[in-house]
Amino acid sequence: MYKNTTKDPLVAAVTAAMGAGTVACISVSQGQNVFVGIGITIFATALALIVDKFCFK
Repeated sequence: MYKNTTKDPLVAAVTAAMGAGTVACISVSQGQNVFVGIGITIFATALALIVDKFCFK
């Protein structure tokens, strides 16, 4: 029933960046600095990759 598959890190990175980028885009449209939005996206993507690597083997 449960199929243990390994995910490609690139797919995980793109998925995390899309989610974080959406939130950052909304924040920037509300007046936040663009570089802060980019920083949030990069930080959230890196954190998601770390969690994906160490918690979901």
